[in-house]
Amino acid sequence: MKSEQKRQERIDRGIKVRSENIYALMSWRELAYLAAPRLALILGMLILPLVMPGTYWQRVISIVCIYALLALSFDFLAHFLGLVSLGGAFFTGVGGYLAAIMNTSWGLPPALTIPLATVAGACICTLVLLPCLPLRGVYFAIVTLMYPLAFARVIEALDIFGGTDGITGIDSFVNRWVEQYLVISAVLLVLFGLRRLVNLDLGLVFRAVKDNDQAVKASGMSVTRYKAIAVFIGSAMGCLSGACLVHIYMWSGISLFALDFSILPIAATVIGGAGTLAGPVLGCLILVPVSELLRAFGTLRIVFYALILMAFVVFRSEGLLVYGRRKYEQFERWTSV
Repeated sequence: MKSEQKRQERIDRGIKVRSENIYALMSWRELAYLAAPRLALILGMLILPLVMPGTYWQRVISIVCIYALLALSFDFLAHFLGLVSLGGAFFTGVGGYLAAIMNTSWGLPPALTIPLATVAGACICTLVLLPCLPLRGVYFAIVTLMYPLAFARVIEALDIFGGTDGITGIDSFVNRWVEQYLVISAVLLVLFGLRRLVNLDLGLVFRAVKDNDQAVKASGMSVTRYKAIAVFIGSAMGCLSGACLVHIYMWSGISLFALDFSILPIAATVIGGAGTLAGPVLGCLILVPVSELLRAFGTLRIVFYALILMAFVVFRSEGLLVYGRRKYEQFERWTSV
């Protein structure tokens, strides 16, 4: 009896048909092959609070999600619009102060202050940045970097919104489980919502604005309008992070405008992989815990932190997620000839 001959072929062969987003699924194994990375991310994020050793590291997971929202905002604006925004701290500060004022002055609970501060803060940020939308590249980046610095100095000089003491007495979440799963759910909803958005017609227009805004103008569409929509979406993510942050710490102050909220999300995007959306989340899951572990070294932690970033940039400049996805797509199986 003739023995059966087999050969190796890539697992994704026969799945992809016409493009990266159109698939022909022939079995449950192929469906599992496509769904496994997404399920791993979702289940991993949901399990994290349960496996963290103590309340301190559980709080670190919440801060990871805060930075992840900012990193998603940066990646969305930079990769799909070509707007390199260094104003993550501006978004966080506006959302945080709005949530604090609504809670302490108006008596609204966190269930209302967070969504209201997210939408109202996004409107304010979009209006403030509206004159800057014609700018591109380094010019837009420099302008957005100036906003958090200017707002912090105005609050300090005029002694408004609590001045340098900030706003205290902000309500916290009902318990730590509500806090953690709220921010984790927010990250997952924003992540998969953005992945869906960028593949819609609106997402195609965003990419066209980045690639050739003159062609978009020639088509009769307003470039400024679509940039404003994108800035509203991006700033809403940042304002959401700020609104959640003030209820986590039960305090709001000018430290919400600190440059950490602008710089760390960019570093996380570089490490995780720009343009992947999930990459910035992965980068935050690495960078934020590492920065906490390095606190034991005092001021030397900045040196170690810089060395880690430099190593990632030099040896994995494409980002961890891009590298991992390429390796995942190279998996092979034995098939009959």
